[in-house]
Amino acid sequence: MKKILLFTLLIGFSFNINAQEDQATDDYNKWQARFRLISVIPSPGDDLNGADVDISTAFVPELDFTYFFNKNIAVELILATAKHDVEVEDVDLDLGHVWLLPPTLNLQYHFYADNFKPYVGAGVNYTFFYGVDEGDVEGMDYENTFGFSLQTGVDYNLNDKWFLNLDIKKLFLSTDVDVDTGEGELPVEVDIDPLIIGVGVGMKF
Repeated sequence: MKKILLFTLLIGFSFNINAQEDQATDDYNKWQARFRLISVIPSPGDDLNGADVDISTAFVPELDFTYFFNKNIAVELILATAKHDVEVEDVDLDLGHVWLLPPTLNLQYHFYADNFKPYVGAGVNYTFFYGVDEGDVEGMDYENTFGFSLQTGVDYNLNDKWFLNLDIKKLFLSTDVDVDTGEGELPVEVDIDPLIIGVGVGMKF
């Protein structure tokens, strides 16, 4: 019985020392924010009766906030809005422009290599379409929709507070669009699927 009690105390003492060591070495900031300049590069398909739909690339600022549950696991909320021109190349049809607001929530895993901190992530977004210009048709109605996100990137520490960031995201995003041609409604599904590449600066707090 004494041997069992002594063994239990030794195990408990060992776990306590390990926990203290992990706590000492597992120092991290729970919050960080980044400001990026991003390029939003859509990858539309031939969804409009077999025609090639072209959606322009946009260059816009992006803001994100990250909360760390522990040193490796975090969740990031990404906020940005972008304006895209839309046209059908085959028939030279101008479909005006539309603004996209796709707030995206990603669950991330962070790695550590000296001042470099690579990370990967995946999550969901909900895209709002607004500020629609109809172009050559009578009307364009975009349906707000859910999508999925994949992400990879790396932070580089400049000091204990500031860091640089390179980030790449892929959104899998499609929307139903009602096109009013003046002679009736034409319902189509448009794939947007943008690739988002950004560089910026971040702050820990």
